[in-house]
Amino acid sequence: MLPIGEMLRVLDVLDAAGCEVWVAGGWGIDVLVGRVTREHHDLDLLHRAEREPEVITTLESLGYAKRPGAVPGRPARFVMADGRGHELDLHPLHFAEDGSAMQHLDDRGGAFSYPAASFVTGTIEGVRVRCLSADRQIAFHQGYEPRERDLRDMAHLREAFGVTTHF
Repeated sequence: MLPIGEMLRVLDVLDAAGCEVWVAGGWGIDVLVGRVTREHHDLDLLHRAEREPEVITTLESLGYAKRPGAVPGRPARFVMADGRGHELDLHPLHFAEDGSAMQHLDDRGGAFSYPAASFVTGTIEGVRVRCLSADRQIAFHQGYEPRERDLRDMAHLREAFGVTTHF
C-alpha cells in the first residue's frame, strides 16, 4: 500500500527538485474530492517527458528504482518501487505550447490526448496538489470492466462534482 504520507513526501521532494508532476488514478480522485476514500496500491504520476531524467534521479534519491516488466511498458509508462512496497506508476507526457499534452502508448501511433483543461489542482490534508480533472479521470475509466474500487471512485466524482459517469 502507498499511504498519504508517502504520497505527499514524494510530491514534496519532486516539487523541491523542480519536477512538475500531476497525480492521476485513485490518488488523483482523492485529491479532487479532498479526502482519502480508500487504500491505494500505487501512485500514478504524470510528468513532462523532457524532465524524465530529473524525475528518475529525484525518485532514486528517495529509494525508488525502476521495476522491469510493467505491462504495458514504454513508451506509455514505467514503474518505480522502493524496498517498503511502495510503487509509482510514471506516465511521460509531451506538452504542446497551448498546454495540452500527448502520452504515446506504443510505437504504432497510439496515444492519449490531454486537453490543457485536464491539468488542475486539488487539495488533500490542506496541501494543494496538481492532478487530472474530473472529466479526464472519467475518460480514463472507460472501455473496460470496472473493478469495485473503480465503481466507488466514480461514485465519489459524481457526488463531489455532479458529473455523469458511464458506470
